[in-house]
Amino acid sequence: MSTPPPLSQGFGYGIVVGLGFAFSFGMILTTFVLKRYNYELQTSEMFSTAGRTVKSGLVASAVVSSWTWAATLLQSNAVAYRYGVSGPFWYASGATVQIILFATIAIELKRRAPNAHTFLEAIRARYGALTHIVFMVFGIFTNILVTSMLLTGGSAVVTSLTGMPTAAACFLLPVGVVLYTMFGGIKATFLTDYAHTVVILIILLVFAFTAYATNEHLGSPGKVFDLLVQAAQDHPVEGNAGGSYLTMRSREGAIFFVINIVGNFGTVFCDNGYYNKAIAASPVDALPGYIMGGLSWFAIPWLAATTMGLSALALESNPVFPGYPNRMADADVTAGLVLPTAAVALMGSGGAAAVLLLVFMAVTSAMSAELIAVSSIFTYDFYQTYINPNATGKQLIYMSHTMVVGFAVAMAAWSTALYYIGISMGYLYLLMGVIISSAVLPATLTLLWSKQSWAAATFTPPLGFACSLTIWLVTAQKESGELTVASTGANNPMLAGNVVALLSPLLFVPILTYVFGPQHYDWLSMKAIRKGDDHDIADAAHIDLERIPDEQRRALETDAQEQAKLAQASRIARWLTLFMALSFLVLWPMPMYGSSYIFSKKFFTGWVAVGIFWMFCSCCAVGLYPLWEGRKTSIRTLKAIVVDVTGRKRVVLGTAEVAEGEEGSDTPLEALSEKVRKE
Repeated sequence: MSTPPPLSQGFGYGIVVGLGFAFSFGMILTTFVLKRYNYELQTSEMFSTAGRTVKSGLVASAVVSSWTWAATLLQSNAVAYRYGVSGPFWYASGATVQIILFATIAIELKRRAPNAHTFLEAIRARYGALTHIVFMVFGIFTNILVTSMLLTGGSAVVTSLTGMPTAAACFLLPVGVVLYTMFGGIKATFLTDYAHTVVILIILLVFAFTAYATNEHLGSPGKVFDLLVQAAQDHPVEGNAGGSYLTMRSREGAIFFVINIVGNFGTVFCDNGYYNKAIAASPVDALPGYIMGGLSWFAIPWLAATTMGLSALALESNPVFPGYPNRMADADVTAGLVLPTAAVALMGSGGAAAVLLLVFMAVTSAMSAELIAVSSIFTYDFYQTYINPNATGKQLIYMSHTMVVGFAVAMAAWSTALYYIGISMGYLYLLMGVIISSAVLPATLTLLWSKQSWAAATFTPPLGFACSLTIWLVTAQKESGELTVASTGANNPMLAGNVVALLSPLLFVPILTYVFGPQHYDWLSMKAIRKGDDHDIADAAHIDLERIPDEQRRALETDAQEQAKLAQASRIARWLTLFMALSFLVLWPMPMYGSSYIFSKKFFTGWVAVGIFWMFCSCCAVGLYPLWEGRKTSIRTLKAIVVDVTGRKRVVLGTAEVAEGEEGSDTPLEALSEKVRKE
């Protein structure tokens, strides 16, 4: 932006540092409460798996929060600005499908490897050390790319809105995240994900109602429609039907759609953060959690970009638009600055403050998941596996904490370097599939196909990576005659590299499997993965390990019942996710694309109304439902806090606390035990 920033640097530091510390304090306090009243001692298992007891509402809100990166809000608005109404839909559908399909993998991981901490442990249990190391490299690459996008996109917005130096933003954004992640582990991630998701949904609804109901320059879908028609006459979109911004028929939008689908397969299926959430979910809650999360997330980029990306187009000809009368520079669009520019035009400094808060929430919640993902890999897949197989709970916790801090510092430095060499979030977003998507198919088949051979699993990812890298660079060289950031970041080279990365394993996996002989795997070695030994931590805290969630000795009948539920969920997941994927990718968008339909004013109004209604449904699913689901635990905890504060004596049994004089406090021990068991 050429105009002065709408907010002061002090405001930026206040949000980035002050709000970060406020969240940290809140999570540290919450961790203390959970330890005192729910016996959620911070063992190595609790740190990385949350006791494997998280319910579907929190799983859904965590999925929404983790998938709402800076890129979700910034890149979706950039493609809306470039391609019109098709951009938000292509972004949303092209990234929702992966979450929905991942529900199947989440169920299979819980079935095949009930004690795993990472998906890499399941790969090692099946194929051994070399394959394990190959996938560990691709997993870490995924986390580095995602965190780089978070920090480069987030810091660009902070700098544009407040003038804070980009390097300062890169190093300060992770500070609060590191603190609450260290103290609370993945449970703190789930809880902050919920809080962040609620704030994000509220801000996006405020933007939508401002643009389509109350703003003096826009104020209705009909007015936005008229301004978009005028914008298409002033600067028609090459490759769009009629040059219009109001059509799903967009050549460049369709290319982005393919890149988006391919790249996001890698970002979900190779990111240990999503497996962490699947592992943390209770067996019956993983499937509904991921389905609810995927459907709820769809509304965020769709409505956000349909509101703010189109508002930027509509307001460009108005003097309230920053930089008027010029259009936005392409470098600013690529850097993700459409959203803050539109917010300033729409709501002035209030809009700038809302975007700053929005991006802060998106960056910090998603980064917390990445920190847990990386610390889990280094703790269980590297340290416990190859360095200290007999590590105690304290040693595992120490390694987890060390890696949270180490990875945050390293990524802050790396993101600062990317800024100085001119690599933006938009470039990384298009590049990610080229680098990591060749590992998607072999990783998925490790859990789904018993015949995939060791050679296919081990050599397919590097072979696919070599092919995708080659085709990406060759295409860029042929098209532009040189290799630069601009030439390699163009749509066609990125499209070629992404497609080859995802699809080349379709050739390599069957060839390597049947040339070297198919494996006939019985899945038993995955079930032999062991949990961390946390007796030393429990003994030091004078708490019986049996009283900590998911540490109780389980009867064989219970395990059998859970396996039966997971088998049923697996069957449901496969058909349900297939139907929903076809709906989002084919049944809904393709007739509109094929017919070259240009929206009428009435149709556009309905399109916006559906987006707002969908956002309200998302608010219910990931905002209200988790509160309802956890009401009993919340009420019991609040009662225990009141008992503590008033000094009344507590009767402590199992994982419940009953105040002296409360109904049940004089009940015979056997009856009280039964009451606790039922609760």
